[in-house]
Amino acid sequence: MNHSVKFWDKIAEKYSKLPITDEAAYQKKLQVTREYFKPDMEVLEFGCGTGSTAIIHAPYVKHIRAIDASSEMIKIAQGKAEAQNINNVTFEQLTIEELTVADETFDVVLGLNILHLLENKKEVIAKVYKMLKPGGVFVTSTVCLGDTMKWFKVIASIGIFLGLMPLVKVFTTKELENSLIDAGFTIDYHWQPNESIRKGVFKLKGVFSVAKKAE
Repeated sequence: MNHSVKFWDKIAEKYSKLPITDEAAYQKKLQVTREYFKPDMEVLEFGCGTGSTAIIHAPYVKHIRAIDASSEMIKIAQGKAEAQNINNVTFEQLTIEELTVADETFDVVLGLNILHLLENKKEVIAKVYKMLKPGGVFVTSTVCLGDTMKWFKVIASIGIFLGLMPLVKVFTTKELENSLIDAGFTIDYHWQPNESIRKGVFKLKGVFSVAKKAE
C-alpha cells in the first residue's frame, strides 16, 4: 500500500464529515454535469472518495461505477448508498491505473479533485479518452497550484515525507488544458469559482472543466 492510500484511509472518517466550503460552487458543478447526462448513460467516477457526488448523480443516469484507491473511503460510500437505497452505483476499491475496461465503454467519466493527486496525470487522461464513447465527456475539477503556489512543491515534499499529506502535483491551468487537448479532447466548458473547495484537510481553489471526445 503506498503512502497516499494510507493517508486517505487514515482520514476517511474525518473527511466524510467535513462540510463543503462553497456550497453554491458545488451545486453549480452538479448542475453543469447533469446537463451532459442522459438516463441511459454508463458513467465512471474515479477518485470518488466517500461517494457523495456519485450518489447525488445516480438518479440521472443508468449506472455509475465509482472507484477509489482507499478501502476506507469505499466502505463509507457503500454505507451511504445502502442507507439511501441507491442501487445503480457500484463502489469498488480500485485505482484508475488498475482499472481495465474495453475502449469506448463509458458515456461520461468524472475525475473530481483527483488529477493533481496522481503521479501520472497525462497517462490517466489518455486512458480516459480511450474509455469514452465518441462524443463522451470527461468532467474534472482540479487544483492547479502552479498558477499561484509554485513554491508548494517544497512544502509538499516535506509534508509527504512526514506523512502529513498525500502526493500533490503542482501544475498550471494551462498545463492541465494542454494535457486534455494533447489527449484529443476539446474543452467544452471551463470555470473557476472564486472560493475554495475542500479536499481532505486542504482548502484549495479548483478549475472545473468539461472536455469532450470527438464524435
